Amino acid sequence: MSTLSGSQTAAVVIMNLDRSRAVEVMKHLTEGEAEEIAAEIIRMRRLDTATTARALRDFHRIASGRIAPGRGGRDVAAGLLEASFGAERAAGVLTRVSSTMAGTSLDFLNAADPAQLATLLDGELPQTIALVLAHLRTNNAAEVLAALPDPLRTDVAQSIATMGTATQEAIAVVAETLRTRTGVFALRESSEAVGGVQPLVEIINRSDAAIEKALLASLEDRDTALAEDIRSRMVTFADIVKLEDRDAQRVLRGVDIRTLAMALKGVNQAIAEVIRKNVSERNREVLDDEIRIMGPVRMSQIEEARAEIVRTIRALASEGEITVHRTDEDEYVY
Repeated sequence: MSTLSGSQTAAVVIMNLDRSRAVEVMKHLTEGEAEEIAAEIIRMRRLDTATTARALRDFHRIASGRIAPGRGGRDVAAGLLEASFGAERAAGVLTRVSSTMAGTSLDFLNAADPAQLATLLDGELPQTIALVLAHLRTNNAAEVLAALPDPLRTDVAQSIATMGTATQEAIAVVAETLRTRTGVFALRESSEAVGGVQPLVEIINRSDAAIEKALLASLEDRDTALAEDIRSRMVTFADIVKLEDRDAQRVLRGVDIRTLAMALKGVNQAIAEVIRKNVSERNREVLDDEIRIMGPVRMSQIEEARAEIVRTIRALASEGEITVHRTDEDEYVY
């Protein structure tokens, strides 16, 4: 490589740092910057000594002729992202990187009405629809998935979760189909995988409670292990106990007191304590009064109240305003 861009140079430097130092550097980047550098690391795979030395000339670690070629590739990028951001956030970043590298020419579909897009895809194989949804923005993919009838919806969800590397031939077929129907240019060919359990989890997390419940029940009937894997990665009402106090306060700040009181009906003590601790003293008094005067309520009302809080947690987490610690980072006993 005769010339390197700024992001390429940064990628080479990070690839040649000790892993611990590389992780510390990545932690100081925004997710957008991390995505850009991760994409460059994936593209580079392996560099020659001359290119590496040129990229490192402004750093003290340069040693002409003795610098081992830096190693890139998807695994290297994934390892750095996981160590820097945690497994869940890293999976999201890597998915977006792969999607951007593999299918930027599908961006026009994000402007389409989800119901119309679902109609456009009608008659396609679940694997084909899964490939398209894996390239959409998560919110759009969730709406398209919701617009699909069952059992096709479950077929597509299962295909997303189990999707491997898409061959150039498969992408060419999708490109030709969409070009015929919409007159757009062909997709950029790629051999990068864009599916998997985590992308499906992100789509389900943005679906409404009814779709989520029905989809997980259908997947449970087909593949118990897959359904359990999805559930273990999803944000749930119980995850509020995994938030730092300041994050819990951020979530609860915008929740109506009556909704909060409804959500607390029959909840375990650990969750109740976290919620009561993280509302203001005045709101705590109002909340206690609301709970006292509230009579029997339907379970469906309780579930919807909890779902509203979960939607708030998911939205704030996806925007990076709060962090939900996953079960592989911390164990909680109720």
